[in-house]
Amino acid sequence: MQIHSLELDDFSDDNYTLIGIHSTLDEYKLAYVLNQKLETTFVKATYSLDFENKNNNASFPIYEFLNSKFNHSWFLISNQFTNNIEGVSTGLFQTNEITMYLIQEKKKVDYFLKLEGDFDSEYIVRIVDQINQINQVITSYTIDPNILKSKEFLIF
Repeated sequence: MQIHSLELDDFSDDNYTLIGIHSTLDEYKLAYVLNQKLETTFVKATYSLDFENKNNNASFPIYEFLNSKFNHSWFLISNQFTNNIEGVSTGLFQTNEITMYLIQEKKKVDYFLKLEGDFDSEYIVRIVDQINQINQVITSYTIDPNILKSKEFLIF
């Protein structure tokens, strides 16, 4: 009997581009202004990225734009989740606020825009330029997913 072993890399989908967005907007407002500027139709997905551990639970909402004409999928994901935990007071307030990050090493990034499909580099540059033209966006830029330690959180 032959034994086959699989590695995590066997399941990874490296055919995507990742854009980091810095903005103080809520995710639904950012999805709305991206729809206006990029002529997309981001809608809130029926699922989210949920993480559970013994101390905290985190849920990162996803907005998706599926373009079946070009076989492209775009996903807008918040990088942070804030949870208020009531319990033993350690100070002046009865609740403690805990912030969890989807990609821990990119704490300053507010949102990730994941573009799945084949895109040429000129198209990505134009998308980043259009996002940077939005008044409510501080900046946006491409991120190499291969340098991220926790890139497996972006596989969904």
